Amino acid sequence: MADLKEVKNFNYSLEKIFPEADDFLPILGTDYVEYYVGNAKQAAHFYKTALGFQSLAYAGLETGLKDRTSYVVVQDKIRLVFTTPMPNAENREIFEHIEKHGDGIRVIALWVEDARQAWEATTARGAKSYFEPRLESDEHGNVVRAGIHTYGDTVHIFVERKNYHGTFLPNFEKWESHYNPPSCGLKYIDHMVGNVGWGEMNVWADFYANTMGFANLITFDDKDISTQYTALMSKVMTNGNGRIKFPINEPAEGLKKSQVEEYLDFYGGPGCQHIAVATDDIVFTVSEMKKRGIEFLYVPGTYYDTVSNRVGEIAEDIATLKQHGIMVDRDDEGYLLQIFTKPLTDRPTLFFEIIQRKGAQSFGKGNFQALFESIEAEQAKRGTL
Repeated sequence: MADLKEVKNFNYSLEKIFPEADDFLPILGTDYVEYYVGNAKQAAHFYKTALGFQSLAYAGLETGLKDRTSYVVVQDKIRLVFTTPMPNAENREIFEHIEKHGDGIRVIALWVEDARQAWEATTARGAKSYFEPRLESDEHGNVVRAGIHTYGDTVHIFVERKNYHGTFLPNFEKWESHYNPPSCGLKYIDHMVGNVGWGEMNVWADFYANTMGFANLITFDDKDISTQYTALMSKVMTNGNGRIKFPINEPAEGLKKSQVEEYLDFYGGPGCQHIAVATDDIVFTVSEMKKRGIEFLYVPGTYYDTVSNRVGEIAEDIATLKQHGIMVDRDDEGYLLQIFTKPLTDRPTLFFEIIQRKGAQSFGKGNFQALFESIEAEQAKRGTL
């Protein structure tokens, strides 16, 4: 495992830092994240209202799409797609996904230069194909997409859009709306966390290493991530330029049911537990979200009694951070600020992390104790601890 000092620059070369890495799959960034939901229109409205997203694109009956309806929202570099099946759909995939998982993330789409090459390279290394490369066209050009399966019912779709100049994808039209609340200051997806079953962390870490050319940035064991009652283990996998980071969590033995076990129970198996989104001003972002109804995990006030001793001097006012429940951690490169929402769905599954990096490239190890105690307090309220 590389020392964090070696990853100061996000555009590092995995071949140099991780001799075992085979970075054969250049990924330009996260293209979009697609949720399968019970009501796409209402889900899009919620994310616009509460999290500051804007209308971008629409596909449905009016655009010739007969089996589903999709709304796309955007905030800076983040695109979210909400998709609902139509009752006459012959393909039951979306229905079955919603029945099993509730509202949840089906697609983590990756922006690539060559989607066919990405699909051929990953399937040749053992990835299960979701669909073969296909050319999708309209009057604005063409897009090539192809897909592979990953943990649970989650899939990756490779998106090649260098020959496309439309709003989003072919057969989507621009979504014009008079209602576009101001942004909450979200910039891009920092990382996305997958929860997998007992003994599966290494399986999926190996999948990303061997099938997609990722490398293990950092590993946390049950001594790093534990409380008196629960524990989990995690490996953070990253691609060559550091733009894509996928922590993979699995449960660890504890006295009570961990957050990963609770997630697996309510989601019906492995899936994407949370999206970490970056901001340049976390106090502004959290303040705005609170005004709009987003609830965050409670951090005990005693956490802030020692935070200055632990992280040293920071630019932010500790009293303001305490007021909002924003946590701080430091590594060799700087510090970060982070906070976690409560679940954004009725099932205690998907939530958001808001993160602001002030040089730090780590994931808030110093906050794990306080964070897990907060999560356990919520589990106790739900009777699932």
